[in-house]
Amino acid sequence: MEVKIEESWKERLAPEFEKPYFQELVSFVKEEYSNKQIYPPAKQIFNAFNHCSFDNCRVVILGQDPYHGAGQANGLCFSVNDGIRMPPSLLNIFKEIQNDLGKPFPPTGNLERWASQGVLLLNATLTVQAASAGSHQNKGWEKFTDAVIKCISNEKKDVVFLLWGKYAQDKGAVIDAKKHFVLKSKHPSPMSANSGGWFGNHHFSKANAYLEQHGLQPINW
Repeated sequence: MEVKIEESWKERLAPEFEKPYFQELVSFVKEEYSNKQIYPPAKQIFNAFNHCSFDNCRVVILGQDPYHGAGQANGLCFSVNDGIRMPPSLLNIFKEIQNDLGKPFPPTGNLERWASQGVLLLNATLTVQAASAGSHQNKGWEKFTDAVIKCISNEKKDVVFLLWGKYAQDKGAVIDAKKHFVLKSKHPSPMSANSGGWFGNHHFSKANAYLEQHGLQPINW
């Protein structure tokens, strides 16, 4: 099956694209896009991969669903398009970066700048129906993104995985923590973050310290 995705990922994930579950998923997604409002725009479904090649990937952040509001989702977890108001979770991420690294708030919530530096911003589910959170869960996306995580864990080393909240931590159970650096904390959503465990996690400075210790370029968060 021909899937438009960055070449280094295509090479490694090709076996997944031939599996029955993925072909069923493609049929479902095509049907949804043909008669409903689905996010992100179809050409941005694989944006996380297209902005961060396998070879360049040195940090992975796991999200759950794309944003389901108009104009928000751009295929990168936690990221919104330029000119879109930052959602609460993203605001809390930038607050922690400010506390941790002393960096001012950026003018935009578009995280393409992270992706281009080697941060894979991977949602577990890559599509969603407008105003209907979780509507494309359990259709096959989770199997595909599990395969992506296993591929990174097995074929790379010294990758930083940022697992925020129980969902991401459960999904990250397949990561080989002996080869990689796994950081866990509460989720940055307000309900979770304000109960303690998000603010002060210092994940961004810890990630950069680990990368530098292993001769890798730190991320300009």
